[in-house]
Amino acid sequence: MIKKEDVYKIGILGKPHGVRGEIQFRFSDDAFDRCDAEYLVLELEGILVPFFMEEYRFRSDEVALIKFCDIESDEKARELTGTEVYFPRALAEENTETLSWAQIIGFSLVDSGTGKCIGKIASVDETTINLLFEVTTEDGKDLLIPANEDLIKGVDAEKKTIKIEIPEGLLEL
Repeated sequence: MIKKEDVYKIGILGKPHGVRGEIQFRFSDDAFDRCDAEYLVLELEGILVPFFMEEYRFRSDEVALIKFCDIESDEKARELTGTEVYFPRALAEENTETLSWAQIIGFSLVDSGTGKCIGKIASVDETTINLLFEVTTEDGKDLLIPANEDLIKGVDAEKKTIKIEIPEGLLEL
């Protein structure tokens, strides 16, 4: 059985494309292409299920048209519309030296000065000119921490931690 901690979300399936079972896939991480993966993991009714890919082609930098094995009609593809798509962490980590922003969701953010855990990264906000980590603290408080390269002091993918230099006074805001 595939566990949620063994995968990370890379996108969501959209509407069918054509009549032979192809479906739009809006992705935030192209790990499936970089790692030459054979399958993606879909969440169906709370269960993570591997779906093997027959073929895919890029439509843009954020959308691919994908054909899964055994999905032969637009009706079958339509049943998958809105389904969240995940990628195996182990496969991504063995085939790449750098982590994508999607892979670090769930990592602990640690203050490099004090060694204290600030919280877990809930998401990465790329909508502004400055990249931000959206962090949830242990007491449930939400924080925005700049994800500037100069502030990041170390990443440990095995321990799922990122050490960051916190600008003075930032945590008091």
